[in-house]
Amino acid sequence: MSTATPSSAANDTRSAQRFWWDKETYSPVPLKHGTHIYAESAEVMLFAYALEDGDVFVWDRTADEVWRLTGNEDDPIELAETLEPGAVPVAVLEAADEPDVHWWGHNTGMFDWVVTSHALPWLARMVPQERRRDTMVQAYCHSLPGALGALCEVMTVDAADAKDKRGKELIQLFCKPPAKNLKRGRATRETHPVEWREFIIYAGKDITSMRAASKKMPMWNYAGDELALWHLDQTINMRGVAMDLDLAEAAVAAVDRAQVDLAHRTQELTDGEVESARKRDKLLAYLLAEFGVDLPDMQKSTLERRVDDANLPWALRELLAIRLQASTTSTSKYKTLLRGASSDGRLRGTLQFCGAARTGRWAGRLFQPQNLPRPAIGDLRDEALQEAIDQGIDALKLGVADLIADNVMELTSAAIRGCIVAPPGKKLVVADLSNIEGRMLAWLAGEDWKLQAFRDYDTIIGVDAKGKEIRKGHDLYVLAYAKAFGVKPEDVDKFMRQIGKVMELALGYEGGVGAFLTFAAAYNIDLEDMAEKAFDSIPAEIMDEARGMYEWTLKKRRSTFGLSERAWLVCESFKRSWRYAHPEVAGFWKDLGAAVVDATQYPGKTFTCRRLKVRRDGAWLRIRLPSGRYLCYPAPQVDDRGQFSYMGVNQYSRKWSRIKSYGGKLVENVTQAASRDVLGSSMPTIERSGYEIVLTVHDEDITEAPDSPEYNADHLAQLMSTNPVWAQGLPLAAAGFESYRYRKE
Repeated sequence: MSTATPSSAANDTRSAQRFWWDKETYSPVPLKHGTHIYAESAEVMLFAYALEDGDVFVWDRTADEVWRLTGNEDDPIELAETLEPGAVPVAVLEAADEPDVHWWGHNTGMFDWVVTSHALPWLARMVPQERRRDTMVQAYCHSLPGALGALCEVMTVDAADAKDKRGKELIQLFCKPPAKNLKRGRATRETHPVEWREFIIYAGKDITSMRAASKKMPMWNYAGDELALWHLDQTINMRGVAMDLDLAEAAVAAVDRAQVDLAHRTQELTDGEVESARKRDKLLAYLLAEFGVDLPDMQKSTLERRVDDANLPWALRELLAIRLQASTTSTSKYKTLLRGASSDGRLRGTLQFCGAARTGRWAGRLFQPQNLPRPAIGDLRDEALQEAIDQGIDALKLGVADLIADNVMELTSAAIRGCIVAPPGKKLVVADLSNIEGRMLAWLAGEDWKLQAFRDYDTIIGVDAKGKEIRKGHDLYVLAYAKAFGVKPEDVDKFMRQIGKVMELALGYEGGVGAFLTFAAAYNIDLEDMAEKAFDSIPAEIMDEARGMYEWTLKKRRSTFGLSERAWLVCESFKRSWRYAHPEVAGFWKDLGAAVVDATQYPGKTFTCRRLKVRRDGAWLRIRLPSGRYLCYPAPQVDDRGQFSYMGVNQYSRKWSRIKSYGGKLVENVTQAASRDVLGSSMPTIERSGYEIVLTVHDEDITEAPDSPEYNADHLAQLMSTNPVWAQGLPLAAAGFESYRYRKE
């Protein structure tokens, strides 16, 4: 990707010098178990460094030698210095001691500084957080790939400076314990002197790679408040979260016992032909041969539809139910956290700053806290569900879960949040921004009626006889249905409200029938049943439009997603009703899509779209958010049909490739990004107020606080819902709870 040179104003302050560093480490603990548990036993073998654009040196700590990269192809390194045993190169000490020197490395936040805190603690103490920088985070902040090799390719770094691909083999040789089937011991400088020399050269070239790549990247999103937020993120990751390891071990044991039982039941039902329901292909073949049922796949949605079909034989439905239980994957998280927890029982390194490339949201790592399963036990809801989970946790820890639960796999999946606990003397204080995306979308689009509806709903005017709050306005899911179908909010029942919820979640980003189908499945709405109930309430003119679209869909041979005509028509009608009720949002999709196309075609010109600024400079198209942060779209293009695309990491293939986008998708990007900015804006204040953030999950902050009344969920919610200066007029609200064990509220 060719790049425009970032302006000097966008670059890091020139008053501070850059000290580039990297290191090669060894630990008997596999890195896949987590950096922090790896680091507890890690040692630093090589330490590469350079000041600004100066020579690159590699400190071989196994030999107390310092080597210099010469740039000479025939003799690429030369011995620069021999140290006294245990001594540190003067250049490293001076760079650590100098307050105007910033330490730059690649993946230093999630790896190098973690290892350093254990293996070289004196260095971690000398270089405070505010002097640390990370080129991987710099890349993530601008929607670029994080891996150094891929980054060098994308930024067209000269081959002489690019990541050395030979490094993978050398790392496998020197940085990892030998495979169990190999008789040799650990590879070292003494056992492999030729390869060790290559290893030193490789370590030095990593400095030239990151240095060259960083110079080609902008600094728009890696300075000021964003840089300070990353420093706070590093504190949160190093702090970690307390885990109930006893619960995790009990859950793993319960799952193992349950899998044995499920396998026995499978063997009994199949006369031994299928040894386990987890054997996908064997089970599919058996179902076809024995029952004549040819299932397209073994996905959860497929099985759930068939397991309740009373027309199917009991034995078939029982096998499908066993498969549903046996294939539950969320229980693997217990093993992950057990492997990754530090010796003090805390799990660290679970959040990647700006890990979501398009929006800058946090991404989960290791335990994947952003992807915890939705708790479910049978048909239980709300208080009854949480009570069952609490009882299940007690039973798991006593080893008797099978006595109270018909489905142990379901129980362990529902209980996974409960592994997050408060340490002794503290409590968890948790709060969540209420419907932040819905509020942000209305604010960005200028949907004034909806903004007022949020304000009215947030206004509490009293309490009823049961102590329940009385609000000035209606619940927004109720209002969504009422406004779409022209009925009074008071007449919206529970079923209608659920439809309103799916409409709000599915249709705000130009989604259609397919999006409605996806969210309906997530909330267990039977679309055929819904169609029967809702069909007669749809206005005639809306239904006529839907019929016309259905005929066009059939004519063009587009997918109807396996829905009946009636169900498809109802979903299409819901889409149209929602759009008519939200004219500003629908206009926002069109306006932002047009602004992005125009900006791509007219570089150097700024286009205003409501609260956003869109501009292309060189190979970068940027959307300036109200917070001042930019969404970055590298290498933008508009084809002959007016289709906008850019280069990015494909979320499915994980490869750097061209990605098409459109108005609704761009609106989704900016809405989620601006919502993330609201969440991030309050985090420094939350920390200063005595709430130590241990995790952020979507729009929720999980904190540890002293177990005293002045630290409470209402106070945390107030801090979270305080408008940042750039978001005046945005109606914010938050709510939360206090507990000694985390749960879904």
